[in-house]
Formats: sequence, C-alpha cells, structure tokens
Amino acid sequence: MNRMFKAALAGLCLVAGGAGAAEFGDVSVLSQVPVPNGFPEGIVVKGNRFYVGGPATFGTSLNNKPSRVFEFDLGSGELTRTFLTQGEKVFGSEHANSCLAFDGAGRLYVLNNQIGTWRLDLQTEVQTGYSEPFPNLPTCALGLGKKPCSPTPLNLPSLPNDIVFDDEGNAYVSDSMQATIWRIPPGGGAPEVWFQDSRFASPYIGVNGLRLSPDRTKVFIGVTVDLLGRGSIYTLPLVAQPQKEDLQVFHRYLAGGPDGFAFGKSGKLYVTLALPGSSGISVLEPDGTESARLKNPLLSPFRPYDSPANVAFDGQGNLLVTNHAFATGILLPGQFQVLKVFVDDTESPLAQPLVP
Repeated sequence: MNRMFKAALAGLCLVAGGAGAAEFGDVSVLSQVPVPNGFPEGIVVKGNRFYVGGPATFGTSLNNKPSRVFEFDLGSGELTRTFLTQGEKVFGSEHANSCLAFDGAGRLYVLNNQIGTWRLDLQTEVQTGYSEPFPNLPTCALGLGKKPCSPTPLNLPSLPNDIVFDDEGNAYVSDSMQATIWRIPPGGGAPEVWFQDSRFASPYIGVNGLRLSPDRTKVFIGVTVDLLGRGSIYTLPLVAQPQKEDLQVFHRYLAGGPDGFAFGKSGKLYVTLALPGSSGISVLEPDGTESARLKNPLLSPFRPYDSPANVAFDGQGNLLVTNHAFATGILLPGQFQVLKVFVDDTESPLAQPLVP
C-alpha cells in the first residue's frame, strides 16, 4: 500500500469515526407509543426487546379500552406485540398499568391499580394473577384506630407505581397516594405494609421510583412532590422492618420532582424529572451530589423531554426513557415516546429471583 493511499484511508477512517461518535446527552426518538392508551410509564429490557406499560393516567374510566403492555424491537424501535390486560373493569372505572419487572425465569410482572400485580409468560402469552389488589387504606388522620392506615391528610385510593424485586423473591411496590411501600412475599398473594411515612405524602404524586442499591443493602425511594413542594430521593436499609429514623435523604430537589430511576454500572443514579417546565434527567453520584442535568432547550419546554417517567439501559451505553407527557399528550399524542439517550453507561443488574 503506497504512502499516499494509506494517508487518505486514515483520514477517511478518522472522519467516519468522528461523525459517528455519540456524545453524552445525545437524544433521539426510538419509538412512538400507540394510542389509544399512550401515557407510557414503566420500561424494561429483555434480550432484543423492550416492554412499556400504560396508560398510567387518570381519566381512563370513559375510554373503554383495556390497559396494555407494548413490546418493541430494541434495535429498530418497531412495535412487535401488544398485550391487553385481562380482568380489568374497563368502562366506568379507572384502570391503569404502571411499572414492570422481570423474574429469573423471564416472566414479566405488571402493576395495575385495579387487579394488583399480574404476571405474563412471554412465550405462551398467558396472563395470571400474582398479587391481590392493593388495599385502599383509611387515613390515619381520622383517628379511627384502624390498622393499617395511610399517613396522609386525606382518604386517597391506592396507586401502585413502581416495583422492584430483592434476591429473596420479595417484591416492593410504591403506593403514590397512600404514602406506603408494600411488600409482596415470594410467590405472590396479599400485599403487606413494609414501610409508611408522612414524608411520602403528597398533594398529587408522592412516593414513586424504587430501586435496590447495587450492593443490595438499601432501597432507594423517590418522592415526586411532598406536602412542602419538594422532590426527594431517600434511602432505607433493606431489612424486614425498617424504622422511621432509618429514612435518610440522599438528594433533595427544590423543583423538578423525581419519578423513576436506575443505577448504572458506574454507580451513578439516573433520575427522571417529570414536572413540566423542568423535565429531564438528573445524574447523581454515589455520594448524592448531582453531576449532570440533561434538560430541554430554553425555547423548547416539551422536547425532547416531556415529563419522562422511567428509564432502562439498552446495553449499548444508552438510556431508554418513557415520555409520559401527562400535560400535553391528550392534545399532542405524538409526545408519547420512548427516547434513546446516550450516557456511556450500562445497567447495574437488577435482582431477578426465581419465584414460585
């Protein structure tokens, strides 16, 4: 190979490499989430597919459409299958799917506000019930002496939001309107109160995202908006009965309430910020400090991020982010999207136990 040809080839490779190199925060639309339904919430990745649950919204009592789980191709972003939730009372009743989790056998678990947690075998497409519905608790403020009760100022219905397994097969579920974290025993059944606190109470959406720390010693807990208008990430030790004094602040947001989040292999925590006007991704270091904030341009308040709800890693250095679009989606259903955001990180593995 002569010297001139070698130089030309090297220059060509340099230009091609530079043009294709992703930079931190690069974002594109991977998938459109179909309507009816929309309002995507949970997202999980398995092999060459990813799964999105929804609609996670109020006002579904008149749409006469069952809640759904969508399956997409991880490479192309194309919709490959749709699973309609069985057993819901659809017309005249609020119904919603929210977040998702896998077990060690590759079965998918889906939270639903009416029927509790249901399980989907992706090979046979058979759906089965896993947990009983999450109870509507009376408010403790009434002083009726009923136990358990909800440490909220008003009587509010249950709203199961996020789910995470531990290595023993227990599933932990945040209840956004009852300031409660439930625990479902291995094999399913009746949810049990694991932890409650008035610091989780909210005028709208309170306790929200859940993840175990990479070393499996703590549960990280998001509160979108508390009664003082703040957003928070808390931690609790992963023990049978944590106490109120165990609840510690990991990071506080004065604006831009946190929704779902995920740990990277780097140890960083990637937190969706869901409130309109401050939508984006907050990157927290292991000591709780914020090292980066991915957000919208000044003159583009809803693009690319429109109330992002949850995140999952694709194994290629990207975060997949559900755009929940709760303030814009009715008028602009094209905002119901899954974004691909380059963060040059991969997933800290989730617990995926074998459960009965």
